[in-house]
Amino acid sequence: MTAQYSASTLGPLAGVKILDLTSVVMGPFATQILAQLGAEVVKVETPEGDNMRHVGPMKHAGMGHIYLHANAGKRSIVLNLKHPDGCEAVLKMAENCDVFISNVRPQALARLGLDYEAVRQRNPRIIHVSCCGFDQDGPDA
Repeated sequence: MTAQYSASTLGPLAGVKILDLTSVVMGPFATQILAQLGAEVVKVETPEGDNMRHVGPMKHAGMGHIYLHANAGKRSIVLNLKHPDGCEAVLKMAENCDVFISNVRPQALARLGLDYEAVRQRNPRIIHVSCCGFDQDGPDA
């Protein structure tokens, strides 16, 4: 008998579902570690794609090595968050997730209708994580 193993069936986070609205480096590396630990991570990208798709050496357009490494082990979906249908799709997916993680500024999430309260209304048990590389109110915000 041969057992079938995959990243999503092994590890201490097996069975944990994570909705990933992160981009660039900090957030994607954080969720990549969670995927390595067995979590099921679904990355939401805009139609333009994560900026890191176009950074560094690559064999194929849009497949920069940093992007590929930081997003290994994840599933992904393209949604236009500037359209109500895209935001509704995120909220619908959040209903079945354990963790919602984003490095989008809180003010921008609120404008999109994807802030903590909106996500929590759909899933009161969800863990909402906000990654911030800079002070949210400072000159680099």
